[in-house]
Amino acid sequence: MSEARPRAGEPELSPSAQSPHGSKGGGPVSAPPESIILASASPRRREILSRLGIPFEVQPSGADEASLSMEDHLEFVRAAALVKLETVMSSSARRGAFVLGADTIVCVGRERLGKPVDETDAVRMLELLVGRAHLVRTAIALGKVGEGPLDCRIVETRVWFGPATREQLTRYVAAGESLDKAGAYGVQGLASGFVTRIEGSYSNVVGLPAAEVVALLLEHDALDRWP
Repeated sequence: MSEARPRAGEPELSPSAQSPHGSKGGGPVSAPPESIILASASPRRREILSRLGIPFEVQPSGADEASLSMEDHLEFVRAAALVKLETVMSSSARRGAFVLGADTIVCVGRERLGKPVDETDAVRMLELLVGRAHLVRTAIALGKVGEGPLDCRIVETRVWFGPATREQLTRYVAAGESLDKAGAYGVQGLASGFVTRIEGSYSNVVGLPAAEVVALLLEHDALDRWP
């Protein structure tokens, strides 16, 4: 079984974020004075932006995408990212600040997998993924406080799981990596041992497509330059 690795040019990610909740992250990349607000509590998204050297601040949206009713997977993930984006934009007093929202889902067959509700649900999700391919879809939405949403894009990555026993899946879930992740697994952790192949953006599977985020921020002048 081959180990999943990042594409050339994408950051290699550690299992946990380096930036503390609510802190500023990033490095030498030039951003406008308004900076960028990340509308997410995800430590993995914080780490991806930090590794890219993008200056940002964290303001979790607190939005509950579970209330969204659309059945189409693409419509759902797009709407979820926009809800997070608009929630933070409406509550921020920082007029002119850019806000980045994101949502990730795992799609296998006709089923859409978000975060599991408990360990039993996590094992159920993983059993759906074993021995087949699935799609990881992340919507990234950019907006500006005082102006509204500017753009929303969806990035897809195809991931293949090899065979695994129920006992292996149960032990993996018990290790504590599952409950805060769409599809109940983290490709950058123990679950890399289940993954036999990745087609597309590795960082998208982690939670934020690095190359596409950079392109989005540059296109809308949220960054003056990169790197």
